[in-house]
Amino acid sequence: MIPVRNEAPNIGPLVAEIEAALAAVPHEIVYVDDGSTDDTWAALQAAREVGAPVHALRHKASCGQSAAVITGVKAARGRWIATLDGDGQNDPADIPKMLARAEAEAAAGRRTLVAGHRVNRKDSGIKRYSSRIANAVRSRLLKDATPDTGCGLKVFARDLFLDLPHFDHMHRFLPALTLRQGGSVVSEPVNHRPRVRGASNYGTLDRLLVSIFDLIGMAWLQRRGKRPAIERDTGP
Repeated sequence: MIPVRNEAPNIGPLVAEIEAALAAVPHEIVYVDDGSTDDTWAALQAAREVGAPVHALRHKASCGQSAAVITGVKAARGRWIATLDGDGQNDPADIPKMLARAEAEAAAGRRTLVAGHRVNRKDSGIKRYSSRIANAVRSRLLKDATPDTGCGLKVFARDLFLDLPHFDHMHRFLPALTLRQGGSVVSEPVNHRPRVRGASNYGTLDRLLVSIFDLIGMAWLQRRGKRPAIERDTGP
């Protein structure tokens, strides 16, 4: 599931990589175009026309990455969801091993989110530095057991995601929300690549300022979450 905004040059190459990575796995590729103003929608239609299993949805106006993820997960038909960024920096070749880890966790009776960990990030120095600070503060406050919550590459069960509270910028806090819901979180090292086409839609300062307010809100939400233990159940 890939949320995108103004990523037309990356659609074709990323679809081809996903198809190669998941050749042995039944799948669909769900794209949500979050109100792009470039040729993203045309590129998605072109991918469909050449036979790729692309299910594309388009927001009339940009509603943000979390809204796009929510739209995409709701539209998906499979049990498992793999999310990745649409800029080509995540490597689809990492999806099969993450899916295998998620399936193993499920077989052991755990509802687990498998989060990618970009151990060798290919971003600018200021982006890496700001992310390191944000991860440290978030981890200390939320205790979300995740070294790199900002990595777009994640694998989880669709029903787990649908059980989570949905709000703007929730995609930044999927590990903490999963733990709040009684699930577990594990991290897998993943490849990370430099952006070679297009430009980022997010400014570092804007993202940092928004994250501070979101972090306060998420901490508030965590403290008000309760998971009742079922003592008795008569059945249907």
